[in-house]
Amino acid sequence: MKRILIFIAAILLFCGTTTYAQTESRVKQPDLQTTEFFDPTKEKEEAPYQFSTDWRIETGYVQWNERTLDTISVYQHGLRLGATVDLNLPHNFSIQVGALASLTYGRNDQHWRSINQETTQVEYLTHNIVQLQLTIPVRAYYKVKLWKQLNLFFFAGPQLQLGLTNYDIIENNTSALCSQWLQEQGVKLNNYDRYLAKDIYRTNIQFGLGGGIEWDCYRLQAGYDFGLNNLLRNAVVPNTTLHEWGWMTTFCYRF
Repeated sequence: MKRILIFIAAILLFCGTTTYAQTESRVKQPDLQTTEFFDPTKEKEEAPYQFSTDWRIETGYVQWNERTLDTISVYQHGLRLGATVDLNLPHNFSIQVGALASLTYGRNDQHWRSINQETTQVEYLTHNIVQLQLTIPVRAYYKVKLWKQLNLFFFAGPQLQLGLTNYDIIENNTSALCSQWLQEQGVKLNNYDRYLAKDIYRTNIQFGLGGGIEWDCYRLQAGYDFGLNNLLRNAVVPNTTLHEWGWMTTFCYRF
């Protein structure tokens, strides 16, 4: 009888040990080689780059000035209106191209000393310049994130200006004797288009710098453009050059 009880106890002990081993084997052991556990040394992967475009309407104020040698001869003030598209690149860079129309007006007095020896009166012509241009910018933009949807950006690049109209409305404030002398010198006294008269070139190449601030789909920017080529076709005074520089402040809306 004693041997039977010992045999039964041995069987129960064996069965209990086997059951416990099977239960332990069902418990999932952590695998440090899998990605289920956080690895602080693993860097977060960046999202893959996807090409996109942003279309904008742009409008604002422009001021051009014509520079002859070191002298600013005419200031022109006006409005700009057009559309641009941003080609978005990786690392917050983008390339912008567009088409912008500018209509400006400037006024300048051209003084002449009276040829009448009996008077010291200075006679003059008033030039009212009305100019219409088409501007095609190609600029690189870089954006810096400040807070949420608030961004700071900078831009630089060339732009091509195509002159459509450059009309000179002349007010003659000279005497008849002075007017006759001016005509003999080849000075125009009647209204005319400076492009059609071939006084200046229609094509102007500029290089600009600027920056601005952006919130969501709204953008406010300012910049300055430097004229690179000489616009004067027929210089009355030898070695005289004419360049058009200027600055702008515009508002843009992305749609």
